[in-house]
Amino acid sequence: MTVKLPDRLNMATYFLDSNLEAGRGGKTALVAKDRQGAVAEFSFDEVATLANQTGNALRELGVGPENRVLLAVGDGPEFVGGWFGALKIGAVVTAVNPLLPASDYAYYLDYTRAPVAICDEDSLPSFLSVLGGARHLRALIVVGDAADGPTPENPAVSLVRHADAVGAADAALTPYDTHKDDLAVWLFTSGTTGKPKGAVHFHQDFVFNAETYAKQVLQLNENDRVMSVPRLYFGYGTGSTLMFPFAVGATCIAFHEHPKAEAVIENVGRFKPTVLINVPTTIKKMLLAEDARAKHDLSSLRFMTSAGEALPPETYRAWTEAYPGCEILDGIGSAEMFHVFISNRHGEVRPGTLGKLVPGYDARIVGPDEEDVAEGEVGTLWVGGDSAALCYWNDREKSRSTMRGNWIVTADQFRKDEDGYFHYCGRADDMLKVGGIWVSPLEIEECLLGHESVKECAVIGFEEEGLMLPKAFVVPRDGQAGDDELAATLLEHTRAHLARYKSPRAIRFLDALPRNDRGKVQRNALRELS
Repeated sequence: MTVKLPDRLNMATYFLDSNLEAGRGGKTALVAKDRQGAVAEFSFDEVATLANQTGNALRELGVGPENRVLLAVGDGPEFVGGWFGALKIGAVVTAVNPLLPASDYAYYLDYTRAPVAICDEDSLPSFLSVLGGARHLRALIVVGDAADGPTPENPAVSLVRHADAVGAADAALTPYDTHKDDLAVWLFTSGTTGKPKGAVHFHQDFVFNAETYAKQVLQLNENDRVMSVPRLYFGYGTGSTLMFPFAVGATCIAFHEHPKAEAVIENVGRFKPTVLINVPTTIKKMLLAEDARAKHDLSSLRFMTSAGEALPPETYRAWTEAYPGCEILDGIGSAEMFHVFISNRHGEVRPGTLGKLVPGYDARIVGPDEEDVAEGEVGTLWVGGDSAALCYWNDREKSRSTMRGNWIVTADQFRKDEDGYFHYCGRADDMLKVGGIWVSPLEIEECLLGHESVKECAVIGFEEEGLMLPKAFVVPRDGQAGDDELAATLLEHTRAHLARYKSPRAIRFLDALPRNDRGKVQRNALRELS
């Protein structure tokens, strides 16, 4: 499938201004709940005005076409205005977690070379502490209270109040005449090893995926209200919760607070989204939060999405038994492809699989010789499509090994069945060779999660007398003691359901699994605990 796009294309026009042209200016585009719990609604007209003012404010501060703008802002109108405002003037958006340590902000400021950054007042102390080494930054726009003017830490950098700079800016802004292949966004990799790298994307990448995945697979429509567990700085959240709803004239629901299961349940009951963008860990925690679910009506949901990590079949079945009218469309995407490229579909979900290719995408499953493996065999996934990133910024070697023409070479191990459904088998560096046979940690994890005493788990390999053996890290359910008796029970459970060589040789109990800022389990941290 080919999506025909005009050569002259600006994402802000496609996702935002097109709603004004379609007569939806007065329709609610954004419902935002701030850190104090106050709720405000913004029409498409108002969001467009905010984006225009932010774009003009950035220009006044010296941001030009292809300059990077760093967003470290919580979910709310300021993020939305910063995202579309920067794009509208031809700048390149880079978004990061607004709750990072100061050392991370030092890295991102140097790596992106952004002349202007927008941050929350809560993040300001961390930014101030690293301004002395900020070589490229010239202005820091602060959402909240901040003293205007040069900073003592670095006189070359000025603090600017968001309300002052944006509020005083012109509300009219003609979009910069960008080409569809102009640089638009850097999406950062998860950074499970080393520092995160920016996958460099064009304007057309995001439009392509919206036309294929959002419209054809998710089948979003202008009556939808979309809310997300992943935050807007994360590409999964930015696409699913902001850009995809705007692509069809639907409503984005953003809440600033941390997305704990109880808060998500409360906000679903209050704001009545029809679509919830989710991750397996939070889905499992929502199922366990029985008291919260008993208090709030979740019947507004017509479906959820899941991505970021494997969704256990048991979790899917438990959810759809509790909420039979709300299926989960599990899929896989990446920063390198912007968003989801393999997904389950409405009415065709197969638990334990990631579904089929999204229209417009291609995939290969290859062996060590880079030749396609036979149907049903496990190999490395290569994926192609018109949302593929150009490169990793400042990493030519990694770019060459990952970006092969229109193909992105992943580290994910997959097999495809005779019906075209893709089965995720884990990351290449997570696969275990036990007794000469390859074992997927996911298979062991799914078995453990089938036991009522297990809340979360992760499996890694460890060496003993030169042999690779599986080891499980288990978070017991609340009230369940992680002791020798439970360990023996779980080992017996795995031996009853798996081939013996797949059963863990050791179990260690933890209060929580280590995760990165995007919610993914950090297996390297678990290996350090071994």
